[in-house]
Amino acid sequence: MVKLFLKEIRIEHTLFALPFAYVGAVLAARGMPSWWALVWITLAVFGARTAAMAANRYFDRDIDARNPRTARRALASGALAPAVMLWAIALGFALLLVAAWMLNPLCVKLMPVAALGVLVYPLCKRFTWLVHFVLGAVDGLAPLGAYIGITGRVSPSAIFLFLAVTVWVAGFDVAYALMDLPTDREQGINSVPARFGERSGRWLPIALHVVMAVFLAFTGILGDAGWPYYAGVLAAVAVTLYENRLYGLAENVFVLNERIFTGNMLFSVAFLATTVAGYIVR
Repeated sequence: MVKLFLKEIRIEHTLFALPFAYVGAVLAARGMPSWWALVWITLAVFGARTAAMAANRYFDRDIDARNPRTARRALASGALAPAVMLWAIALGFALLLVAAWMLNPLCVKLMPVAALGVLVYPLCKRFTWLVHFVLGAVDGLAPLGAYIGITGRVSPSAIFLFLAVTVWVAGFDVAYALMDLPTDREQGINSVPARFGERSGRWLPIALHVVMAVFLAFTGILGDAGWPYYAGVLAAVAVTLYENRLYGLAENVFVLNERIFTGNMLFSVAFLATTVAGYIVR
């Protein structure tokens, strides 16, 4: 059951979220934070991500059951009981609370904001096509929370990093919605492609990732990052150009999303490396 649960909450996606959380910590420390701080940030991301994925699976179990692509998911198919996800939400939030407490009192005070975002996001697709941006903002809280965990305050550079991650995640979530376009329209599920058409799902992610690169540049300028940091900004531009080429070549939206996910995962790791270098070489 444990293996099935880990597969259901896509535990590997936690690794996708971690690099930008570490970027927030490095930005705050103007270099490498303490190892203990990194441990608590890792646990906070793991707890928040577990709660978020469990909430998504719990609230969407009936929608998933009616979608051919997701009908085999454990909750949708009945392989796991809904109570499993409720326990995962509770335990994920508990781990997040402990990690926030160990990092900074302000993190604890702001935790209800994160918890609300985690619980509201899965419901948004029922009401608004802005759901992609809600997801982006929830993921953007990881680097913002890491920054606060190190400094105990919010700065303009941290806000720009939050905005960069928000539009970054929103961009590939719009592309992700292309896979469910016919089913979403049948079920009345809201998304950018369902509301504005397939073409919007192909050009909007590119536009959002261009904006991401701009926000990352402002993050570095306001955060007094060294020149290696901007190699990461160029990497953001490069991955956007790569995506633009994929949209022109890939007709299969499933292949398209797999390649976009892989490209962005590699980019996030590369950006973390250039950020660290940017505060070592100044």
